[in-house]
Amino acid sequence: QVRVLEAQELKILPEPIPLDVLYEDQDMIVINKTRGMVVHPAPGVSSGTLVNALLYHCGDLSGINGVIRPGIVHRLDKDTSGVMVAAKNDAAHVDLAEQIRLKSAHRTYQAFVSGNIAEENGVIRAPIGRHPTERKKMAVVPNGKDATTLFRVMERFSAYTFVECRLQTGRTHQIRVHLSYLSCPLLGDSLYGNSEETVFSQNIGLSRQALHSYSISFTHPIHKEKMYFQQELPEELAALL
Repeated sequence: QVRVLEAQELKILPEPIPLDVLYEDQDMIVINKTRGMVVHPAPGVSSGTLVNALLYHCGDLSGINGVIRPGIVHRLDKDTSGVMVAAKNDAAHVDLAEQIRLKSAHRTYQAFVSGNIAEENGVIRAPIGRHPTERKKMAVVPNGKDATTLFRVMERFSAYTFVECRLQTGRTHQIRVHLSYLSCPLLGDSLYGNSEETVFSQNIGLSRQALHSYSISFTHPIHKEKMYFQQELPEELAALL
C-alpha cells in the first residue's frame, strides 16, 4: 500500500542573520561564509541557513535552482569557511555557472591534512560517486563522475601538511574525498578522517574540518571585468598554522 501525502508549499523565510559581505552589486554578492552555517535548507534544516540570510539581505535572488536553493551557484560544506559567490538574477546565475563548468572561474582552498603528501604539487584525477555502503558519504568509485583537483604543498610539518587545492570540477565533498583517497584526510573531518587524527584534532581543540575557501576569481557575469576575491584563514585555522 502506498499513501501519497498532500503536496505542501515550500516556504523559505528571510531571516536577519549577519553576513560578512566582501562585495555586492545588483547582479551578485560575494560573502565570507562562517564555519557552521549550512548553505541552503535541507531535510532537518529549515532555517538559519545562508539562503535565509541572503533572502533577508538581498530581497531577490536567482530562481534557477528553485525555492530551496535560490541564488546558489556553488556550495560550501557546513564546516567549510571562506569566499563564496551567489547570484541575484537568472542572467548572472547562468553566466557564473557556465564559467565554473568551463573552468574559467577558479576556486582555491587551503587545508590542513594528516600525513605527508609526497609530491610538492600534482593533480588528483579520480571519479567520485556515492559510497557503496555508507550512503551519507561520497567515495572514489569506478562509475563515479569525473573529478579533478590540483594541489600544491604550502608547508610541511612532522606528521601534517598545509596544502592548497584548486578545484577543476565541483563534486560533492570533492577535496575531502580526494585528500582521503591520498591517505591524507583533513584534520577535524569526522566523516572522512581516521580515528588517530580525530583524537589529535580533539586534543588541540579543533572543532571543525580544517578546510577554508581562500579565493575565487571569475569574470563579472554582466559587466565582463575580471574579479578576484580572497579571504585569509579564520582565527581558528590561523592559530592551528
